[in-house]
Amino acid sequence: MSNSLAVTLGLIILTAIAVDMIFFDTQNLLFLGKKLFLLIEWVAFWR
Repeated sequence: MSNSLAVTLGLIILTAIAVDMIFFDTQNLLFLGKKLFLLIEWVAFWR
């Protein structure tokens, strides 16, 4: 991965987080965090 691609992806992620915080009161981040936690538990079970 080149540096320019990494910076672009980072800016896209930070922009998505900022939009969620400004317009949706972090509801989407909370939902994704909960689903990520469940996925980590499920993957750890199969380890």
